[in-house]
Amino acid sequence: MDGLDATRPRPPALHRDHALFLDIDGSLVEFASRPECVVVPAALRSTLSRLSGSLDGALALVSGREVDAIDALFAPLRLPVAALHGHALRTGDGVLRQTMPAATMPAVVADAAMLCRQHIGTLIEDKGVSIALHWRNAPGAERALRAFAEDALARLPGYRLQPGHCVIELVPACADKGSAIASLLEEPPFRDRRPVFVGDDLTDEPGFREVNARGGISVLVGMREDSAARHALPDPASVRDWLDSLTHGESA
Repeated sequence: MDGLDATRPRPPALHRDHALFLDIDGSLVEFASRPECVVVPAALRSTLSRLSGSLDGALALVSGREVDAIDALFAPLRLPVAALHGHALRTGDGVLRQTMPAATMPAVVADAAMLCRQHIGTLIEDKGVSIALHWRNAPGAERALRAFAEDALARLPGYRLQPGHCVIELVPACADKGSAIASLLEEPPFRDRRPVFVGDDLTDEPGFREVNARGGISVLVGMREDSAARHALPDPASVRDWLDSLTHGESA
């Protein structure tokens, strides 16, 4: 397939004993100029619903987005999620567990908002427990936003920097996508299943490493040499096609 990393094969078909974990932006759907402008095709919702059923509910969305934002994108589906890069988990029984934000976060958010007003096209996402600074529409502001994030880290004890595609986030250091997948695998309906994780960004690397350590299937979307993923698909459209094929007789 054009654009596929020749060093990584296409992922195999799923089996009924797999647990499927899916990143959203850049993996299931294409990036947009702003997070709220992302479009989820209706066919994708149907595919995910069928796959969740065939896996007895062992399908979760793993994202840097907030839980409410994920639910709004995929409504009427309400799937298990690892949101905010693992700092909010909704398990198969619907129970939500979430890390509490640092007391100094509101002041950092206010200062970040002031900075973004000085750089037209930049965007701040206040996620409560974390903050994301985007420069996708203002590439010249990258240095200023990175410098702010590095300085702000000293004001947020127990936090770390999380770089991504045209974004840098300040997130609690107590969790990442790898630990989130590990936590979900301790809960029904994911327990005792072989994990499969599809992701595209640097934020997904902990998930790839966790899945690899468990003998699972790690799938990189796009081409990036410095990734722990062992399989690849070229873009979100190919991911959707692969998932759809699994619901039409190609999975065991």
